[in-house]
Amino acid sequence: MGVTRQEELTCQGWQRQATYDEPRLSEMADMYEQIGLEIHLEPLHAEEEPGCTGCMEIMPGLYKTIYTRKKPD
Repeated sequence: MGVTRQEELTCQGWQRQATYDEPRLSEMADMYEQIGLEIHLEPLHAEEEPGCTGCMEIMPGLYKTIYTRKKPD
């Protein structure tokens, strides 16, 4: 089996936070930026999500997973 997108991002120093839709997605992304973290929004990869993803799979374009990492010095 190949490397998952989450594994690729982890190797690049990103830490998975959570998956949200709007308006919570923007609120959380803003909060992470305000505390000085770099933000990456990843499209939904339902197969990599813990728990039930049935609702998310109906409209996957609404959901993004927030990844953060420290900004480069």
